[in-house]
Amino acid sequence: MPRRARSARLTHLDARSRPTMVNVGAKLVTHRIAEAEARVRVPPAVARALRRSGHRTRKGPVFDTAIVAGVMAAKRTSELIPFCHPLALEQCRIDIGFAPGASAAVIVVRCRVEVRHKTGVEMEALTGATVAALTIYDMCKALSHDIRIASVRLLSKSGGKRAVGARARASRAA
Repeated sequence: MPRRARSARLTHLDARSRPTMVNVGAKLVTHRIAEAEARVRVPPAVARALRRSGHRTRKGPVFDTAIVAGVMAAKRTSELIPFCHPLALEQCRIDIGFAPGASAAVIVVRCRVEVRHKTGVEMEALTGATVAALTIYDMCKALSHDIRIASVRLLSKSGGKRAVGARARASRAA
């Protein structure tokens, strides 16, 4: 049986449809986890050059620099996105590598963020993955401008009112 769609309500609008920050004062503190992914498509020649050089360009270590940039961005998400609450992240892990298989010219960036708080961390995970992907573009653009950040998406989130992704499917199956 298909699930009934929730009534659509934008949480960042007040009764007069003006932008507002969500009041999280009455929410419970829970362990919140979110994971996001960005995919960066590079030309095969750029992928070969990165592999041969140990993921370095003249600008320096590409993946390591992207990891640092992504973590820094995740920690500062509330300064970039107006209605995000400032959070003291407990964990931010960014993993970067080439996708396996025939699409070996795709770099996969994953950002996993954790916090114990009253509000979720999906925006922090998305920001971390996105800025890491942008850093890869910046550090490789001298090799080619034919680089595309092909997708950015939320993979999962848990600990709040609604779970999304693998964690949600696991809890529904139990």
